Amino acid sequence: MSKTHQERIELHEFNNLTKTLSFNMYDICFTKTKEEREAYIEYIDEQYNADRLTEILNNVAEIIGAHVLNIAKQDYVPQGASVTILVSEGPVVEVPTDSMEETPGPLPDNVVTQLDKSHITVHTYPEYHPYEGISTFRADIDVSTCGEISPLKALNYLIHSFDTDIMTMDYRVRGFTRDKNGKKLFIDHDINSIQNYITDDVRNQYQMIDVNVFQEHIFHTKCKLRNFDLNNYLFGYTKAKLSTEEQKEITEKVQTEMDEIFYGKNFDS
Repeated sequence: MSKTHQERIELHEFNNLTKTLSFNMYDICFTKTKEEREAYIEYIDEQYNADRLTEILNNVAEIIGAHVLNIAKQDYVPQGASVTILVSEGPVVEVPTDSMEETPGPLPDNVVTQLDKSHITVHTYPEYHPYEGISTFRADIDVSTCGEISPLKALNYLIHSFDTDIMTMDYRVRGFTRDKNGKKLFIDHDINSIQNYITDDVRNQYQMIDVNVFQEHIFHTKCKLRNFDLNNYLFGYTKAKLSTEEQKEITEKVQTEMDEIFYGKNFDS
């Protein structure tokens, strides 16, 4: 019978490794007029207000097995919101045998394992292009944990909590812990790619690129939707109301915006 992770690695006191997941999502929309832009931003502010974001982060805390100690939340004027949650070690209901394996994490239906004091944050950034009719909504979420579980186990739930065109994910393990003989451990689990923590149905929807620095325990994955339907990027109407020329022009602008975000650079015409 194979040994559990706890049996394979016996630690001296607490696991002092810090594991941080940064999850960024982008929603893109073409807003032809000022009125459309204002309506889109109002819609985003309503969909992702501080109360909704707090609910999402509370579910993340549940997935990683944390007690919520304090919540600070704020809706900003004219737009945007932030939530910060301080968490501490939570009760272990059941430690799953796959907690250290590269598999997608659960949805928030049970506590899975434990961690020590840490934090979860989210900030939102609605913005728009001054001339081109493009509006973009970005949400940045950071989940930082100490202890056994990796915050990557919350990634599956986060992806399913947002309707997103572009995703970028960064994972880093910092510091070190010691085994019972005093040997330093700079990472306590195997990882080849963040993609292994994403379900097959999501992976099939996105074009994905990895940029990993294995020796530094730094992992980066970015994703862009494969299939493009212009109707998903119009606010309050469908492409049937547009001429063929308008459809072509708007499609080019939206796809350029997506490509620039995905590749992290401007494509000057």
